[in-house]
Amino acid sequence: MNNKYQVYAMGIVGILLFTLALSSLPDSLNFFREEKSAMFAFTLTVIMIMLYEVKLAKNSSENTFLRTIPGLKAVEEAVGRSTEMGRPILYVPGIMDMNEVETVAGVVVLGHVANMTAQYETELDVPVARAIVMQSARQVTKEAYMTQGRPEMYNEDMVHYITDDQFAYAASVNGIMQRDEPAACLYMGKFYAESLLFAETGNSIGAIQIAGTGSQTQIPFFVTACDYTLMGEEFFAASAYLSEEPELIAGITAQDIIKVLLIGFILLSIVSRAFFDLGLTNFNLITWLNL
Repeated sequence: MNNKYQVYAMGIVGILLFTLALSSLPDSLNFFREEKSAMFAFTLTVIMIMLYEVKLAKNSSENTFLRTIPGLKAVEEAVGRSTEMGRPILYVPGIMDMNEVETVAGVVVLGHVANMTAQYETELDVPVARAIVMQSARQVTKEAYMTQGRPEMYNEDMVHYITDDQFAYAASVNGIMQRDEPAACLYMGKFYAESLLFAETGNSIGAIQIAGTGSQTQIPFFVTACDYTLMGEEFFAASAYLSEEPELIAGITAQDIIKVLLIGFILLSIVSRAFFDLGLTNFNLITWLNL
């Protein structure tokens, strides 16, 4: 572990020296824009950390620690509850198309949910609001059932298209909740005003509800009305958490390291600016980096 951080320290120093050397070239040879020095160094640092973490993950036999996310732990509980009660699971992958990263994350989580429903022989219902999402969700669900050795249980009607209209889709999903009374409702994707409509209807039928979204304006509604909520980066890390793939976990580790570096850089910049304003030093990190 210590060796890893020594590599990062030496790598960052090397990147800074390389950036300084480029910016110090004579005008006749200088193709480097000095005002972009900070961004250039930061980009190289991010690339170095990402590549090194992926390399360590591939070569290491030890599992990287990930803190427990209650919402993801509760997914298996929700599937088990639905199985015991003999009632379906309703999975809503948001209302936006596949060009939204939250929709992609929702479809990835759907694959893991489908693995569990195939294993426990639980009914799964996935209403969607976009045709491309329907095709992607069907492919993911089909692969999950084939992986579990239950291809005969897969039915294309599990994933069905309703409408592109926001509130017509919300009304239809609420109708499904009222008629079928699923034991668990999972909302994973991009949501807008319909989020509270879903959550309140699911709460009225007594379903266990788990939501996940990166939409900051909708998180409060899900937190209030659902049993568990994956907030922001917890939702995007769900695929790595559930699959336990070393490469995906390495990406999360690299992001955390980069965040720590950014926080340290911000604190150092604040301190240097404070001393500069007080006249205790002639050095200002922000000015030096042309930020």
